[in-house]
Amino acid sequence: MKPIRFLPCVLLLVAFLGLPAMRGQRPSPEQKPDVSNKALITKQTPDPKKNPSPKLGETRAAKQYTIEQFMATTRLGGASFSADEESILFHSNKTGIFNVYAMPVAGGEAKQLTNSTKESTFSVSYFPADARFLYRYDKGGNENEHLYLRELDGKERDLTPGEKTKANFYGWSQDRKSFFFGTNTRDPKFFDIFEMSIADLKPVLLYKDETGYQFGAISNDKKFIAFGKPGNSTADSDVYLYNNETKEMKNITAHTGDVDNSPETFDPASTCLYFLSDEGSEFKSIVRYDLATGQKTVTEKAAWDIAFMSFSRTGKYRIVGTNEDARTKIRIYEGATEKLVPLPPLPEGDISGIRFSESETKMAFYHDGATSPANLYVYDFATQKPLKLTASLNPEINAGDLVEARVVRYKSFDGMEIPAILYQPHGATAQAKVPGIVRVHGGPGGQARMPYSAGVQFLVNHGYAVLDVNNRGSSGYGKTFYKADDQKHGREPLWDCVEAKKYLQTLDYVDGKKIGIMGGSYGGYMVLAALAFKPEEFNAGVDIFGVSNWVRTLQSIPPYWEAERKSLYAEIGDPNTQLDMLREISPLFHADKITKPLIVLQGANDPRVIKPESDEIVDAIKKKKGVVEYVVFDNEGHGFTKKANEIRGNKAILDFLDKYLKGTAGSGAGAN
Repeated sequence: MKPIRFLPCVLLLVAFLGLPAMRGQRPSPEQKPDVSNKALITKQTPDPKKNPSPKLGETRAAKQYTIEQFMATTRLGGASFSADEESILFHSNKTGIFNVYAMPVAGGEAKQLTNSTKESTFSVSYFPADARFLYRYDKGGNENEHLYLRELDGKERDLTPGEKTKANFYGWSQDRKSFFFGTNTRDPKFFDIFEMSIADLKPVLLYKDETGYQFGAISNDKKFIAFGKPGNSTADSDVYLYNNETKEMKNITAHTGDVDNSPETFDPASTCLYFLSDEGSEFKSIVRYDLATGQKTVTEKAAWDIAFMSFSRTGKYRIVGTNEDARTKIRIYEGATEKLVPLPPLPEGDISGIRFSESETKMAFYHDGATSPANLYVYDFATQKPLKLTASLNPEINAGDLVEARVVRYKSFDGMEIPAILYQPHGATAQAKVPGIVRVHGGPGGQARMPYSAGVQFLVNHGYAVLDVNNRGSSGYGKTFYKADDQKHGREPLWDCVEAKKYLQTLDYVDGKKIGIMGGSYGGYMVLAALAFKPEEFNAGVDIFGVSNWVRTLQSIPPYWEAERKSLYAEIGDPNTQLDMLREISPLFHADKITKPLIVLQGANDPRVIKPESDEIVDAIKKKKGVVEYVVFDNEGHGFTKKANEIRGNKAILDFLDKYLKGTAGSGAGAN
């Protein structure tokens, strides 16, 4: 089965700058330890006797927890059934750093299979016929991940060697005698596609990329490879079909104007290709392309973007996911009859990371909600019973002390409706007002969504109302909304965030004079832009590896993003022809206007937003005698994966906000 990946290809920049949640280029699940990729909403009334979740807007008192307690919650990801379907392979940061584990499908103790204490290590897949498995890691967050084989004797073997090599796992062949992967060993700008036989573990070249295509899927008969190719903007892309026998490459979605097309999967019989397209619509639909005739047929539409489609191995089941207002709902169909398959009854939340067993009798998945971190389940289709294998939430934390998230909407400066996700702290009332935080997602083109976030819950638990904004340019709300920020960064999208502050000021439980702004990656840029271009609006800023100088960032993109360079320039600006404009919207060149307190967090090995982006904005503020704090992690990249660093970073943020926003010398080290 082709792995389910979160949101379809449109925006490539968000994978460059932002977090994986986006309408655009979706990284393979083997590329990031993200367990927030959502796939299903299920509802059932929770048992009030078992750690009840709070009601929306409930204002009762809640116990306060330390950051160490929040980070004692376990993050999980990955799911692969063993050959005998008796165990599940996954990764966990239980020890403080991600490692690979295995757990019996019937439940029991997890066994740690890798023992890294330095590099975050993530599972990829069991081998089809034995207990060997593939896994991946990079060096200190530099994103040059290799694929490794764990032999039966425990020895490690690097299958994709090279000092600056980046490798991506693309799945197993239908006969399970080989697997496919991509690597940029030959040319750091492009990924060639290889097949590696289990028998000799020698790579065989299938396709040499010298153009900048993006792998989508390979047919079970190995005759066709589907690619995506960025166009003139982040809302424009095509699907190309490569015939491995005739060596012909064909654009099957040629069009005019901005149309977003992305390949999804071939059917198990290798007769057609399914892809997503928003041609003639605000939202993406499923299109079937007949490989023999070239006929295209729209097979499924929705009132929102269809986010993905996938088959189980033989096509017994077909899965469709739709991105509906910050959550992705799925439907599972019987492949032969197209009848809906009953889904397991679970508390309200999302299901992600679905994997079917080879026999197609079982399904592994993750389930989480705003007050419940992701847990691994196995669902038996015969008994229709889900078995929960893990308990991720730190048992010291009562879920009832956490808060539910809810979608709200407000009007921006020009009347455009902006969706956002609101978190109201327990005990926050008109008589006991709390500070507010406008939180901005990565991207541009990402999307604020509703999974469990330890960082958000930590701040809310310590008395901060959080509004997670989907400013114009965010994915999930139609292509007009998505394109509304093109070449407007530092202006209209920022003004949406200013209006978010004004919305918080309308809430009677928020202290309107104590509102800060916080964000990571592109969201970090928005923090710097807010403090530089709207210096009187926010009282403090939290910048997590944000862009300060667009000229340098666009000129220093990682070589493996070469295929997206044109669309990045169309989204933000071209440093070759729009230098003055890019300097105008870059906070570094306006740092003298930053007068409000700022904290900056940065990974030293970040290849996307490089460390000088943070170094120089910090230095510029210091030279003006401004208030700025700087936290650097020497062993992290674009995102922090080690618990010790997460504890240090979140504690620094809370201490900073308590001092400069709340006005108290607080600390995340002790509980009340």
